[in-house]
Amino acid sequence: MKTRPNRHDGFTLIELMVVVAIIGIMATLAVPSYQDRIIRAQVKEALGLASFAQEGVQTFQRTHRQLPASNAEAGLPPADKIVGNYVVGVRVEAGATHLTFGNNANRNLAGKTLTLRPAIVKDHPQVPIAWVCGQAGVPAQMQAMGENRTDLPMEFLPIDCRPGPTGASPS
Repeated sequence: MKTRPNRHDGFTLIELMVVVAIIGIMATLAVPSYQDRIIRAQVKEALGLASFAQEGVQTFQRTHRQLPASNAEAGLPPADKIVGNYVVGVRVEAGATHLTFGNNANRNLAGKTLTLRPAIVKDHPQVPIAWVCGQAGVPAQMQAMGENRTDLPMEFLPIDCRPGPTGASPS
């Protein structure tokens, strides 16, 4: 009678542990990338709330030929009353719109600020305002008004809010 050689009909414990370890390593590499994407999406959604304040700034500028100094001048509610899913306040100062993150925002965003500054042609107030987001460059022949208080890390800023390859300075 012949005996059959032993055959494996499954995986050994070592092989299974190697597969689990590889999956764990791949997951740890993917999580930070995924988190950055979520943060950028939250920042992008918050920019929609800024458009509410920008309308008030533009209306004031068209009427008075200067930029509003505050929310009240722009005809907006107080900063702590303009809130959203990821924003705890929208403040207008010297025409610049400052978004402060909080509420349901990622913990890496909480307390951080993103600024949108109006860029104008100094001696020609009839030219429409261009908005400069975060660290983005100012369009040629225009001057950005207000202070840039953006303190978000560069990797969390949407592409439109980062310094561009055009050579425009983020002044």
